[in-house]
Amino acid sequence: MERTLTNYIRALRAAGAGVSTTEAIDAARTMDVVGYADRDLMKTALGAVLAKSVEEKALHGRLFDLYFHRDAVAEPPPQDAAESPVPEPEGGRDETEGDGESDAADAFMELAEAQDAGRTAMALEKAAQAAGTDGIRFASQASFYTRRMLEQMGVKALEQRLIGKLGEHTPEAEAEARRMMEARAALQTRARAYVDARFELFGRAATEAFLNEMVSERQIGALTRTDMERMRSVVARMAKRLAVKHARRRKVRNRGQLDLRRTLRANAGHDGVPLDLVWRTRRKDRPKIVAVCDVSGSVAQYVRFLLLFLFMLREKVTDLETFAFSNHLEDVGPILETREFNAAMDHIVMHVGSASTDYGVALEDLESTFGEVIDRRTTVLILGDGRSNHANPRLDLFQQIADRAKRVVWLCPEPEGSWGMGDSCLLQYRPFCSHLSHCATAGDIERAIDEMLLAYD
Repeated sequence: MERTLTNYIRALRAAGAGVSTTEAIDAARTMDVVGYADRDLMKTALGAVLAKSVEEKALHGRLFDLYFHRDAVAEPPPQDAAESPVPEPEGGRDETEGDGESDAADAFMELAEAQDAGRTAMALEKAAQAAGTDGIRFASQASFYTRRMLEQMGVKALEQRLIGKLGEHTPEAEAEARRMMEARAALQTRARAYVDARFELFGRAATEAFLNEMVSERQIGALTRTDMERMRSVVARMAKRLAVKHARRRKVRNRGQLDLRRTLRANAGHDGVPLDLVWRTRRKDRPKIVAVCDVSGSVAQYVRFLLLFLFMLREKVTDLETFAFSNHLEDVGPILETREFNAAMDHIVMHVGSASTDYGVALEDLESTFGEVIDRRTTVLILGDGRSNHANPRLDLFQQIADRAKRVVWLCPEPEGSWGMGDSCLLQYRPFCSHLSHCATAGDIERAIDEMLLAYD
């Protein structure tokens, strides 16, 4: 049963559950105690050991019912037995044909028409193991693995006999051919159901991961409505990953370096043996971000995902100020905090982003009305294309902001070749930026925020 448990843990991990090696060992010890006879007891015991959160418990409940789908959990066949393509027929050899193909066809027919559900299930498991169905990653592979399972059970021999019967053109042969086709259809249905279940166990998460990766690296301006629905969950995972990453970095590096002088002084009463270590503490700033976003028509879609990302990081970035502008700047934090996110963004784009863009006026509003929010620990995060319709860019104000802030990070949706072209002032702002980069995908946003948070670790 060790292989059964190991494969189940692999299915949990593939679906996103964080099962550690220690927890896997605990699960094996648990099953040694509770056994495999009582299915409900198994489910409860494994859930207590392997599932740590509400989400993981729900995942365990769904996958357990898929994986341990039979009433009785049986030992998987040994590897050498799995290499045998078909079960041995019980009725002996056909004396008229007497070859291996005939035996395989007889065995296939006997299995398809048998009323022993347990035997059929074991034959399916043996064929699935030999066909490698646990390697399924996409739903489109289901037909391929179904066919491989049927071949392991002897369907080729059956089909050869079927062709021969169809060529005889007699009522008896036609009746036998129909019987064989029904047998093949019955086992094909069972095999397909088995493959579909293995896809849910081992392939669904891989497919989702592939699709999420594809959409995270697709240009935000080219996202379809279906992509937009997926992106919300993708951004949530990215934000959670960053929060965990930087929480661990801060915990690991929290002690700083060993203070040798204070350590020796503290252990003078122990003949200098350093029983009590004294560490140099380093003062770390908590992340403070002031997001200034151009919500004019050409940039609004990018702003939507940036702000969604930042608001999903609120546990890590507790000090967050958000401003939006086109020709004037407004504090949009209260709107985002009190309304559903999509409704809030629609309101912001409609009421703030409908005018011609003027970066100079936006900087004036930021300095005159909200200047006190920027201090030495602030990262000013600007998302915009730098196109100000030939208005005064107010470089003097931008320099003052950059001098007062910890860092200025500018993300531009336009490729670098367009910077400074036409009414773009981006190259004029560039000398005062700590970081300026092209930002076209959700992955670009993640990398930029990751680098931004590194400055606080």
